Amino acid sequence: MAMPSLELDSRYEEKPKLLLLQPINGPFKTALSQKFELVKADESPLPLPTFLSTHCLQIKALFILAPTVTVDSSLLDQLPSLGLVAAISAGVDHIHLDACRKRGVVVTNAGETFTPDVADFAVGLLVDVLRKVTMADRFVKNGLWMGKGDLPLGSRVSGKRVGIVGLGSIGSHVAKRLMAFGCPISYFSRAPKPNFPSYRYFSSVLDLACENDVLVLSCALTAETHNIINRDVMVALGKDGIIINVGRGALIDEPELVRCLKEGVIGGAGLDVFVNEPDVPKELFQMENVVLSDHRAVTTPESFKGVSELVIANLDAFFSGKPLLSPVSS
Repeated sequence: MAMPSLELDSRYEEKPKLLLLQPINGPFKTALSQKFELVKADESPLPLPTFLSTHCLQIKALFILAPTVTVDSSLLDQLPSLGLVAAISAGVDHIHLDACRKRGVVVTNAGETFTPDVADFAVGLLVDVLRKVTMADRFVKNGLWMGKGDLPLGSRVSGKRVGIVGLGSIGSHVAKRLMAFGCPISYFSRAPKPNFPSYRYFSSVLDLACENDVLVLSCALTAETHNIINRDVMVALGKDGIIINVGRGALIDEPELVRCLKEGVIGGAGLDVFVNEPDVPKELFQMENVVLSDHRAVTTPESFKGVSELVIANLDAFFSGKPLLSPVSS
């Protein structure tokens, strides 16, 4: 008679534990729970420090759904067994990379999963601001077309000189799309990008603003880029200039942006991100030359599917000792 196998049936293998500090629902939760045991802090009656001390020795991976959670030394000190922070966002300014590196904790992000959608949205914001698409939509739907006549003219998109702040993955995709509009492209970054010899490089954002009609912000938020768009830059951009921000809200000095828009220092803005989301400066609500969005440049069914697959692949790789798919270097 054959002896029973002593190998543990895969149906009864213990799932790796994955710490969640924020609520998660829908297909993403279903996909994660199929492969991992979700340790959910938001569903525990315990204070967070007590909850973490209860589970800390078993937790090797932390999943961050949104940048409202800060991963800093204080949190990391409470998770001594942690080896991976898996973030769903492309930007990781909410994760202290130096603190992670010192503790041997690796970080992954969304990689280029969101890139096409954010680039599409940036171009959409620019078209909307210049051609007054949202303004025209409200005009027609509110029944004003017959009673008030025509709206003020919009401006042509084609041929506008576009300066991109941060010619990374998203910035380069924005540039590629706007090249199809016949827009001359220039950019600011820490160093010239040899792969884009046809784009003009500027080592100063102020100089970039002086030579362009539009600034598109797509760089990461760091200590160096915080408020990189200040009043001087907006004055240099000029009264017809447009700012499009699909990066992070704090790339712009937000109070100065409001003042410059009020005073006519710049011509308009398309903003998907803000400093204190979801708190948006109310003065912007009444400005017809401003198009606002609720940080949705990344959100499409395609991007959600792609990022969920990437997160799970990164977690699988981490727990099996294989190379990560989208590691973040500090």
